[in-house]
Amino acid sequence: MFADDRVNLPDYFLADLPPEATLVPGMVTEACQTLKRNRAQYLAGRSTESIIERIADVAASWRRHDYALRQFALARGPEQLRFSQATLERGLDDFFAELTADNLCALVLQELGHAQRLDGFAATSAEHAANHASFALGSDLIAHVTAGNIPNPALMSIVLGLLVRSAQFVKCAQGAALLPRLFAHSIYEADAKLGACLEIADWPGGSAELEAALFAEADCVTATGSDETLDAIRQRLPPKTRFLGYGHRVSFAFIAREVLSNAGARRLAQDAAEDVTAWDQHGCLSPHLFYVQERGAVSPEQFAAMLAEALARCEAAAPRGDLLLPEATTITLKRDFYRVRAAASDETKLWHSEGSTAWTVVYEEDPRFQHSCLNRFVYVKRATSLDDALHHAELVRGQVSTIGLAAPDDTARELVVRLARWGVTRICPIGRMQRPPLTWRHDGRPALVDLIHWAGWER
Repeated sequence: MFADDRVNLPDYFLADLPPEATLVPGMVTEACQTLKRNRAQYLAGRSTESIIERIADVAASWRRHDYALRQFALARGPEQLRFSQATLERGLDDFFAELTADNLCALVLQELGHAQRLDGFAATSAEHAANHASFALGSDLIAHVTAGNIPNPALMSIVLGLLVRSAQFVKCAQGAALLPRLFAHSIYEADAKLGACLEIADWPGGSAELEAALFAEADCVTATGSDETLDAIRQRLPPKTRFLGYGHRVSFAFIAREVLSNAGARRLAQDAAEDVTAWDQHGCLSPHLFYVQERGAVSPEQFAAMLAEALARCEAAAPRGDLLLPEATTITLKRDFYRVRAAASDETKLWHSEGSTAWTVVYEEDPRFQHSCLNRFVYVKRATSLDDALHHAELVRGQVSTIGLAAPDDTARELVVRLARWGVTRICPIGRMQRPPLTWRHDGRPALVDLIHWAGWER
């Protein structure tokens, strides 16, 4: 078992202060002004290559099982974040596996068109021929207001902010600062000058005076949360402050009949279970339901039974985290509702873990989109076609983040074009819904371009 005395975290960040410490607006203002001074001295002039190298080195450390900060995260995480150790370990491995030097370079090139665009004025061959060059510059200070459901968005925000040479103040949801705090410590440990351009803090949502102090100093504010939270933040920002909000999103999947052979369906069910269990179905990439096309060798109802078997195997290998009483009660009440419906009609079926709320599968003939209550509670519904599934998902059109797709190669291109035109911003194989590539455009928006402003030189 991990011993706490193996990691003695220094008080580099506000989140390191003892629980009894009280934050006041002046502390936030002072921290922001220090960050901007450190950014000018230590970060603004750094090369893209050196920053990428440092981020990749830190990520490699996090993938080592003997890394002390990783061990600390896995020891403390289950109690503080309510994910099991196995779920946390898988999530951290998936996230840090993407942070390689090659992937980070590919991201910069994809977003900005030139590997040195953040270092100074640079030109592609077409720009050079036109005697043009451009320089991409980040803000002096970005404030990130993060949600507490899963840690990846906060960690990714830190990475992107470093790439664009911005100092960053990360305001975490109360009780959710553990992993951003440890990631910031790992950066500080590897490169104290980079670490000095980061601040991590947490306080209860709606602490207006603290947030006003933060927003007054930031050039750019990013926020993840409910649409209502984003609207409230937007209304409180100074007019010149750039705002990037990531609101409520849902995801689901579609399985074409052609891939539903018996063996193929079982593989898909296991992949689907991996998507459901990753981060216990929290986050915008988690599937709420699986639409299964009729008239395959395996019926939608049979696929639901296979998914239930796969979820049981996943639970044995990587248990779901503990729930708060209201969450567990919601699952129990929903199970009772569908148990009654299943007893009255063959059009509803229910499978669930025995003696716990660990996982639940509901099959319904009714194809209307259904929101899951999460925590490994998932729906399977029949569909006559992709168009039929999209018709019944019209309720969430414009709010869909990711569609998991299983279809033969000869028809997949037609289906993905249809999904893109319907408004889906990411389509991926089932089994990878919770593992987007580093170059993923979140909500269809660029990752780096939203964080920079351009300077053009017409020679």
